Amino acid sequence: MADFVIPELGENVAGGDVVRLLVKAGDALKKDQPVLELETDKATIEVPSNVGGVVKDVKVKTGDKVKVGQLVLTVDESASAAAPAPAAAATADKPAPAAAPVDKPAAAPVDGTPNAPPSKVVDISRGAAPRPAPTPAAPPASNAAAQVPAAPSTRRYARELGVDITDVDGSGPGGRVSMDDVKGHARSIITSGGGGRVASQPLPDFSQWGEVDVQPMRNIRRITAERMASTWATVPHVTQCDKADITDLEKLRQKYAKKVEAAGGKLTITAIALKVIAAALKTFPQFNSSIDVRNDAIVMKKYVHVGVAVDTDRGLLVPVIRDVDRKNIVQLSVELAEFAAKTKSGKLAPAEMQGGSFTISNLGGIGGTYFTPIINAPEVAILGMSRSVTEPVWTGESFEPRLMMPLSLSYDHRVIDGADGIRFLRWVCEAFEQPFLLSLEG
Repeated sequence: MADFVIPELGENVAGGDVVRLLVKAGDALKKDQPVLELETDKATIEVPSNVGGVVKDVKVKTGDKVKVGQLVLTVDESASAAAPAPAAAATADKPAPAAAPVDKPAAAPVDGTPNAPPSKVVDISRGAAPRPAPTPAAPPASNAAAQVPAAPSTRRYARELGVDITDVDGSGPGGRVSMDDVKGHARSIITSGGGGRVASQPLPDFSQWGEVDVQPMRNIRRITAERMASTWATVPHVTQCDKADITDLEKLRQKYAKKVEAAGGKLTITAIALKVIAAALKTFPQFNSSIDVRNDAIVMKKYVHVGVAVDTDRGLLVPVIRDVDRKNIVQLSVELAEFAAKTKSGKLAPAEMQGGSFTISNLGGIGGTYFTPIINAPEVAILGMSRSVTEPVWTGESFEPRLMMPLSLSYDHRVIDGADGIRFLRWVCEAFEQPFLLSLEG
């Protein structure tokens, strides 16, 4: 008899929640075959077995929280290990860990400066290197999407890319669909539809010109690269820029900073921007939507969940502040500070990076003037904030020093016209310029 315990799952990952069991008592088990799907605070992964034989007893169930080193099942190694049934089969060779989405890109701005930064937005989905065409396999038992053999993370990835998982040919045993299969199918759609994406060309041997250091992409960086490339290739971006005079707003921010600190938060320009954007989305509802190309429809969202791009040492993340329109600036400041702490410590759950309807990316604490933020699809717009600078502004009679904040709005031109884009951005600027319209109490 042999025991299988939860192995080491990666740096700073102590355990997770059991999403699905892939084997049961009496099943034949092969070495390196996945036995359960585990959702950690970083990803949903399939955990492979390091023993083979026949499963005698399963010690955990779906929904259990498990830790590294915890006993999962016992295996009779002396029993014949026949090939596993398709429903419990793994992807060929080894499982591929999958990252959760997120809605999309850093520590949230909590430093109290006039324009504190998170970094560039992203969104979070799974990327991987191109692979050969999948080998045809037996079809799944049912044609219904729910019956397609695929991990929850693979289904989520397909939804994010707008791929019908029932159209994807699975290359794993029993027709099991992997993320590589979904990505390959999406690539074929883009290529056949004239999306204009050029296949990656092999790089030259750079070492012939000097010393190099080849470093593997970290998971989040790989996810970021794949998601951004997909969004840029499929969404027609337009970016418009403007400046907001935040001279009076900065005075108001400093005046109420102590009150917000007493409540446990920091009154940053990003916290105020959350409230401004919530009001703007009510005035311009097309910015709070998603386009459904498959069904020729536009999904108008009644909720207001805003993502804030956050830069971490592990890569770009986008925690989502929910129901921003129902919270006052003090509440938003406190929640933003809490998310910043969770993001820095790596405790941000996948669910806390999902469901956003608009994204804010603040680079102001780092520098720069304007930039072109990439839309966090399936959202249709994102606001970029840059460093505020005191400039001479003509009042009609004289020049006065005013604190000006550059803003960059990127939007999906399939849903939003240029005139509406600049109206939205001008509305946002005027909201920043008239702080008396923003109440700290509601």
